[in-house]
Amino acid sequence: MKRIFVIFALFSFSFLIAQEGTNMKKTVTPPELVRVAFEKEYPGKTPVWYEEYVGDDNDEIRYEAKYNVNNTTKALAIYDNLGNMKAYELQIPLSKLPLKAQTYLKKNYQAKAIKEMAVVVDDKNQTTYEVGVKKDSKFYDLIFDKNGGFDVSIEKN
Repeated sequence: MKRIFVIFALFSFSFLIAQEGTNMKKTVTPPELVRVAFEKEYPGKTPVWYEEYVGDDNDEIRYEAKYNVNNTTKALAIYDNLGNMKAYELQIPLSKLPLKAQTYLKKNYQAKAIKEMAVVVDDKNQTTYEVGVKKDSKFYDLIFDKNGGFDVSIEKN
């Protein structure tokens, strides 16, 4: 139990640091359609907004609303420029990962290598799990399917 608490505490702290370190994006004020959609879905939450260009030619814009769910949990809601939610990411503890994913992580990574974990639901209602790990001075996002099966590892800058 003590180990799980330590891992969760480290994860929470690392999540904050990782978010600060990776967000070289400037904060923005989203279009009203986007802001209203967020406020309708998450009343009373105060987000910090960022924009990101995606797509094959970086021709699609996404607005990212990062906010605190509570004192220990962070979330990210991503919208297109018309206010349609494209994805939702919620920070979770190790115990909320599917058992298959937990087993994979324990077999392949030391506990201190695990930096952040989240459940992600996209606009097609597909659920995946993302685990940020650090290995050999590089940061990777490990993607697991809804059952915890390992899917892919993506190196992040």
